[in-house]
Amino acid sequence: MEQSRTLMTAQINFIDERLSLIHVPLRVYTLIVQPTLQLLYPAPHATARDTEAQGHNPEHAPNGAVTDRKPWTKSHAFLNISITPIECSIVCSKILADEYFKPLLCTIPEKDQASISSEEYVAVSVEGEGLEAGQRVLELTSPLAMAGISIFFFTTYFSDYILVPLKSRASVLRALEERGFAFSEPSHAYVNVSASHGRNASSSSLSKALDSPSTPPPASLPELQARTFSLLSRQKILPQVHRKLRLLSLAGRNDLAGANELQNGVTKCIIHPPKIFSLTLTKTEDPSLLIDSDALSLFGSDRNSLLLGARNDYLIPITLNLEPLPLEATGIVCGVSGRLVSTGASNGGRMDAVEMRYLSTARGAAVIVDEQDLDRAVELLSQGEGGLDVTELG
Repeated sequence: MEQSRTLMTAQINFIDERLSLIHVPLRVYTLIVQPTLQLLYPAPHATARDTEAQGHNPEHAPNGAVTDRKPWTKSHAFLNISITPIECSIVCSKILADEYFKPLLCTIPEKDQASISSEEYVAVSVEGEGLEAGQRVLELTSPLAMAGISIFFFTTYFSDYILVPLKSRASVLRALEERGFAFSEPSHAYVNVSASHGRNASSSSLSKALDSPSTPPPASLPELQARTFSLLSRQKILPQVHRKLRLLSLAGRNDLAGANELQNGVTKCIIHPPKIFSLTLTKTEDPSLLIDSDALSLFGSDRNSLLLGARNDYLIPITLNLEPLPLEATGIVCGVSGRLVSTGASNGGRMDAVEMRYLSTARGAAVIVDEQDLDRAVELLSQGEGGLDVTELG
């Protein structure tokens, strides 16, 4: 069951699915192409367990076989596949992660560090209008950051999604309620689970420093932002600007014919991945894609009718390799977005806020800004208190 509450024009829902987070280094990416395609395109005749794990009820043929008449684009409660210069990152049902990826990842040498999170997650969807994308990132993540809740954030064509630890669900509810989001939650909807370790052991010195009771939570968003930039600087996590990568945020047609045509293009993107590619699927919305504009040709001559969205609104990614941080590190999304969305000082004056989107991955993040805002974004990240050394890539 989903919980929801409309605040102004925003609809907030918990998606009822236990999710896993998969990290695959690019150097072994080819090993997971086949299971990724199996994850994307469920077999016409699957077991009842497989079909139910993907978030819908199976239909039984006369011979007892389980059939699935829904298009592949509607087969998952929540699925995100992202390929960036840092990694391939997948968020999917825990059941399917264990079935398709766990046996394979166990065969990859430990030095390559492919992994499935032991932590279970749940996704929160945010649908609505009224705020720019960057302001939504800040408004949604700030109460969670102030409450010390680790999150992953996905800006898609239609909605925003926040991935939170399942064990933190009650804390998420409380933090959002205190900000004004009210939930009417049935008593059975919350599942209490014991704490589990994240990507890096919670006993690591960095994790202890982040969770140390001697360090009180930040008293304000400016303090949280300052702590975030100080942490990034200490860990030598520097933003990298991919100025020549021009991304597009698009939606895929979701009628049956469109889904079949879209499958061909998505398959090509999985087999021959663009430098940046992100696909988000849910049961309630059409497919959402973030893709290198140079890769549109992979969708064939019908791409203009197949993919919806402006073709000249280019977006530029600024990536952060967050591998030195544990999964449970908090405040990163809010701290970085706050620096860009809040107006900043420049040469004694004030700078306009940057319009931005955010894409979290297992070991990194991409701050995605409008092409015309790129120089201002670089200036905001590099100047002021705790400014970072921004690297320009070709």
